[in-house]
Amino acid sequence: MTGHIDPHRDSDRYAIRVDGLLDARWSALLDGAALRRDADGTTVIDCPAIDQAALHGLLRRIRDAALPLISVTRIDHDIHTHEGATP
Repeated sequence: MTGHIDPHRDSDRYAIRVDGLLDARWSALLDGAALRRDADGTTVIDCPAIDQAALHGLLRRIRDAALPLISVTRIDHDIHTHEGATP
């Protein structure tokens, strides 16, 4: 994993990409996370703000369901907060 994680931040958003096209039923297993099915045959699980313990629990469910994990990306809050701002 790259980048610095701020230990004082309560939670972060994550985009978890898995191989395969998951249907809407998977959302319940994945704590109600939004699913985005991409044309490349992968699904992005858009996790709401969760802490590290919840992230690891979600990744454990993905592993236990034998979903091939492609990537886990932390969504930087600062990018959305500072869009359009001038220095």
